[in-house]
Amino acid sequence: MEVGQMQRRLVDYTKSLFMEGFLDAQFLQLQQLQDESNPDFVVEVVSLFFDDSEKLLNDLTMALDQPSVDFKKVDAHVHQLKGSSSSIGAQRVKNACIAFRSFCEEQNIDATLRCLQQVKQEYYLVKNKLETMLRLEQQIVAAGGSIPMIELGF
Repeated sequence: MEVGQMQRRLVDYTKSLFMEGFLDAQFLQLQQLQDESNPDFVVEVVSLFFDDSEKLLNDLTMALDQPSVDFKKVDAHVHQLKGSSSSIGAQRVKNACIAFRSFCEEQNIDATLRCLQQVKQEYYLVKNKLETMLRLEQQIVAAGGSIPMIELGF
């Protein structure tokens, strides 16, 4: 595939992530912080998000699996996941965390377990989508091209 075609594919794919609500404008701001002096900035930040999220999801699973659930602890984990999701623009994960936190306040174990599954689903979806987008970017750079800036006009 030639570079121009790969760049158009990346632009279309990235726009679809915004249209489908996976990402919000915060992700564009993250991309704007990347430059020649730090060409791997977005990859590094997204990788940290993946690492932190995996740990938090494991911590949440363990916390909700206790005979006596510490909802303050669960809420603290969800709050942290919501913050990191928000900081990279993972909008659907952030929104799922907002609902999760309200059920923590109510100390509703069944609803929090359902929310955990929803958060996990949204996280793994956005992880897969971001990995695909980053692979496309790597292919463009490997072929000698540059990453096009995405402008959302919708």
